[in-house]
Amino acid sequence: MTTSTPTPSALRYPVLVFDWDGTLYDSTAAIVHATQAGCADLGLRIPTPDEARWIIGLGLTPALQRLQPGLGAEQTQALVERFRHHYRLQQDGLDFFPGTLDVLARLQGLGHRLAVATGANRATLQPRLNRLPPAPGPDGWFAATRTADETASKPDPMMLFELMDELDCNAAELLMIGDTRHDIDLAHNAGAQALAVSWGAHDRATLAQAQPLALVDSWDSLLHWLHPELAGEAP
Repeated sequence: MTTSTPTPSALRYPVLVFDWDGTLYDSTAAIVHATQAGCADLGLRIPTPDEARWIIGLGLTPALQRLQPGLGAEQTQALVERFRHHYRLQQDGLDFFPGTLDVLARLQGLGHRLAVATGANRATLQPRLNRLPPAPGPDGWFAATRTADETASKPDPMMLFELMDELDCNAAELLMIGDTRHDIDLAHNAGAQALAVSWGAHDRATLAQAQPLALVDSWDSLLHWLHPELAGEAP
């Protein structure tokens, strides 16, 4: 079946903003392990896996403060450093979820501009971006990126407001795509809509409570939700 490529003006959401960890990048288990190991190193209560998954998507310092309320500044910084130590030990084994780059390239070909809004810091994100293969579009893989150490942590809307300014779009033209409630709340706080993916940190019930437009279970489902005209195309 032959389908025409929509022009950017015909797209419902010309700008797609992706969360990174747990959405594009298969790092949920590594973050949970680093969180638990860092707490153990300092003799703190070790959070359950569900508790550790809940904070994924937030900036690292506020995330760990949620898990360990009452820590002073010095002990919080020590926990941040222990987390980073344990995460670095695992990072060489991490990669994108299968099919991620193929779908991102397809979305660019369909006219979307892509961006990233992540709870990671720039020192963590940038090496991952630098290792990407050559990008298919004039913007590179992503036209803009924001990390939690450059602006306010999710779900504060500042991250999306800054991306809107940089990409010259409004909230109605932007769709946030993520695997946690923090991503969905971020979008709503910025006056935008969100699409949830089921393969990351938060479970389906938690995502549904945040009221995304939809919850998808695969990259193909995401592509076809955005572009239903492609559903019948030949593989």
